[in-house]
Amino acid sequence: MATKKGVYLLPNLLTTAALFCGFYAILSAMNSKFEVAAIAVFVAMILDGLDGRVARMMHAQSDFGAEYDSLSDLVSFGLAPALIVYLWALVYMKDVSISWGKLGWMASFIYVACAAIRLARFNTQLGVDEKRYFTGLPSPSAAAVMVGMVWVFQDMDVHGKIIQIPALIITVSIGLLMVSNIKFRSFKDLDIKSKVPHTAVLVMVFIFALTAIDPPKVLFLTFLVYAFSGPAAWLLNKNRKTKKLKTAISTSPTETSPTENSSEQDK
Repeated sequence: MATKKGVYLLPNLLTTAALFCGFYAILSAMNSKFEVAAIAVFVAMILDGLDGRVARMMHAQSDFGAEYDSLSDLVSFGLAPALIVYLWALVYMKDVSISWGKLGWMASFIYVACAAIRLARFNTQLGVDEKRYFTGLPSPSAAAVMVGMVWVFQDMDVHGKIIQIPALIITVSIGLLMVSNIKFRSFKDLDIKSKVPHTAVLVMVFIFALTAIDPPKVLFLTFLVYAFSGPAAWLLNKNRKTKKLKTAISTSPTETSPTENSSEQDK
């Protein structure tokens, strides 16, 4: 008897919507509507967060859904942010020289390649990584930094042509963070069903209020801080280990050399 095959509709419908947002962001960037493109990527982030949760709630996880989600993420959080930043700022590097222009599109390609590697590595490490941490910066957070930068400066009426170098540095840095071995908090261990203090609710209200007042700056700064929290924690941890090693060496008893022992016996 043949097994009935198919896919779960709702989770994959959300994934398709996220994919559409990434595609729409690319079209908007091609038409110089960079603010709309940035918002489309943030909407894709929300949909990407929902599809997995809906699948788990419905017990509708599948291998097809996991692969489809990765392909959608590559478009929405890999290709779309790279093209948005390139068309907004890096494309103008060719006005300086041909070599400088090549550096601009190579930076965009590095970001796309790093996003693809990050997603492939994530799929192969499912069930292996610690639940509390991601290895490497998650691609949605990387995309948020990229398009958040564009949204902020567009909101401030600052043209991307003026900040080519900062855009180049951020593009390459964020791309490399995705494929690094640096740990980033996943916040999957937070229990949203448990009781929290009233102050926590007030903090949440305050965050939502700030976001409503100035979405571009709040979102960009939030994800920028998250992106560099991983390297900061890594440096602090490395410094702590170095101090412990130095302390252990300084407090360990010194061994007496054979010559010193013989001289003491002669006395």
